[in-house]
Amino acid sequence: MLKIIIDDKIPFIRGVLEPFATVEYLPGKETGKEKVKDADCLITRTRTKCKKELLEGSRVKIIASATIGYDHIDTSWCEENDIIWKNAPGCNSSSVMQYMASLLLHFAVRNNISLAGRTLGVIGVGNVGKKIVALGKTLGMNVLCNDPPRARKEGEKGFVSLEEIIKNSDIISFHVPLIREGEDKTMHYADEKFFSTVEKYGRKPFLVNASRGEVVDNALLKKVLTEKKILCGAALDVWENEPELDRELLEKVDFATPHIAGYSLDGKGNGTSRSIQEVAKYFSLPLTDFYPEDLPQPENAVIDLAGSGQEGESVEELLLKCMDRTYNILEDDKRIRENPGTFEKQRGSYPFRREMVAYTVKNAPSAVKELLKKLNFTVLD
Repeated sequence: MLKIIIDDKIPFIRGVLEPFATVEYLPGKETGKEKVKDADCLITRTRTKCKKELLEGSRVKIIASATIGYDHIDTSWCEENDIIWKNAPGCNSSSVMQYMASLLLHFAVRNNISLAGRTLGVIGVGNVGKKIVALGKTLGMNVLCNDPPRARKEGEKGFVSLEEIIKNSDIISFHVPLIREGEDKTMHYADEKFFSTVEKYGRKPFLVNASRGEVVDNALLKKVLTEKKILCGAALDVWENEPELDRELLEKVDFATPHIAGYSLDGKGNGTSRSIQEVAKYFSLPLTDFYPEDLPQPENAVIDLAGSGQEGESVEELLLKCMDRTYNILEDDKRIRENPGTFEKQRGSYPFRREMVAYTVKNAPSAVKELLKKLNFTVLD
């Protein structure tokens, strides 16, 4: 009988594979060589490093990661040793868009500014980045895109250089995979040269990293934020050396979260279903169309905006009333600042969160009706 080891933090998966395999659920940090040696399959997250040290001598045939990222998998070694690996690209892209919407709207309201007409620079325009581009346009922003691999493949039209992003952007947001070497290296993409170029143009943008912690040199970012001359602020969802984080840097960023931008139930459901489907295809199991049944519905899923928009509320303030019902970044920010030593625990026991598609808005002022629809709310006329 097949043996499958599954990360115990992956939701909606218990009981699904038991009719076809011996299944063991383990915390990512406890998925060690002895446990893996007689397993045929791993269904995992980023905390399990699927490399030679773990896999050599095992009978693992396929690794399915319920995540967009796959830098925790030594893909070359796996391919050389006939181990198939699969990730779940795009599974939580709408969840990251939800995180970014909350972040941008809170940033605008906190600073009493309008997002319309400001420039958002998106670095990395893959499954997630494309959603952020659409979000920026929905909010009336000018959007610039930087993605060298796509530009080479598709042509330069629609893409700009990194320097153009830095020169013209009010907000710069990273949505790239972590690539440690080669032509498209993203390890420390925001490095000394990056920040010196930011200083050269003097625009003082706001920096966001919701990709991988190592994409931004955290020590350098801390120095830049301490000096208060190059950036107007920063938001980090991801950190170098996770789950440990730099407490001094935590104090200096404007918005801090514990690597949860993609942690909606919708995104997790997508990641779980993709993993199950890939394993089912490989082992010819009757689960190739699997999707979790009936994701839990949020309480108070109807948002009533009656009376809103009558006292000079800005578009951002109106949208934020709705976004805060689905996700409020300030709640995650408060938790991590109060208990920075529980980074991993906060990820593992993350609160219930559905995306905008699970919410209905009624009595929306005409100024935001179409915007809410574009943000995937159901809007009653």
